[in-house]
Amino acid sequence: MAFDYKKEYKEFYMPKNRPGIVTVPPMNYIAVRGQGDPNREDGEYKQSIRLLYGIAFTIKMSKKGSHQIEGYFDYVVPPLEGFWWQEGVDGIDYAHKENFKWISAIRLPDFVTKEDFQWAVNEAEVKKKTDFSNVEIMTYDEGMCVQCMHIGSYDDEPGTVSLMHEFMEREGYALDITDKRLHHEIYLSDARRVAPERLKTVIRHPIKRR
Repeated sequence: MAFDYKKEYKEFYMPKNRPGIVTVPPMNYIAVRGQGDPNREDGEYKQSIRLLYGIAFTIKMSKKGSHQIEGYFDYVVPPLEGFWWQEGVDGIDYAHKENFKWISAIRLPDFVTKEDFQWAVNEAEVKKKTDFSNVEIMTYDEGMCVQCMHIGSYDDEPGTVSLMHEFMEREGYALDITDKRLHHEIYLSDARRVAPERLKTVIRHPIKRR
């Protein structure tokens, strides 16, 4: 059976729909950086998703080709994630999505080296006749965070974020969003197929002891 990160690491991917504290270890990602409203049909964000999955599935299906990755095991491609910020804003201003800057990402298995990643980029460019030069391999060390499962529309996230911040303050923590520690979302639902009120999104904010 294929290894499923969501099932094996439930503390990171399947939290309860009430806030909790979690310490997240460093993880490697396929990543694309960009800016602008993620809802624009012709925008950078939707283009980035196509690029990410192009590389993710090239690596996953490498087992069937000539490039055999050392330590490879069969796995389910992890969910899409996003790191979000806006210049001059402490947190996120949902009313001005056009000002979003973001890193769109998919977790990489630890067995994927930089050389394997570059092979996948080259392979995808040849097979898909697409420029993948904007795709990078990124290590993100998230550390201690408050997180919560948000169920509902992305536009309703501020309510969940407020609950998270109230909880962390009661527990003796302070928000620690910086240019290195970002608002983080993990998308467990396909917004093209799931009604807005049923969308499941993990929201995670970096924190520190007061």
